[in-house]
Amino acid sequence: MPDKSRRIYRVYFHSHGHVYEVYAHSVGQSDLYGFVEIEDYTFGEKSKMVIDPSEDKLRSEFESVRRSYIPMHAILRIDEVEKQGTAKITDNAGNNVTPFPIPVPGKKG
Repeated sequence: MPDKSRRIYRVYFHSHGHVYEVYAHSVGQSDLYGFVEIEDYTFGEKSKMVIDPSEDKLRSEFESVRRSYIPMHAILRIDEVEKQGTAKITDNAGNNVTPFPIPVPGKKG
């Protein structure tokens, strides 16, 4: 069994019409009801010669984030993996997975 502090989780979630794939060392149930807490994001070596633009975009988006609270209904999947892959953002077009509808506050239907 790997050391708990070195576990790596791959998390897929919906955000703004895209599917995010991120890697983190800590994923768990949040104290905020209905949210999953993700912290200690991990990205590939910054000194690589070849830089993946989608991973670089994610790195810049999450570089100053200590902890994220993702709504449970936006989570597609959480895997514990042996080694880290490439974090990326993909377009949701053509995907058969539809996010749970989110009511818009203040709108009456």
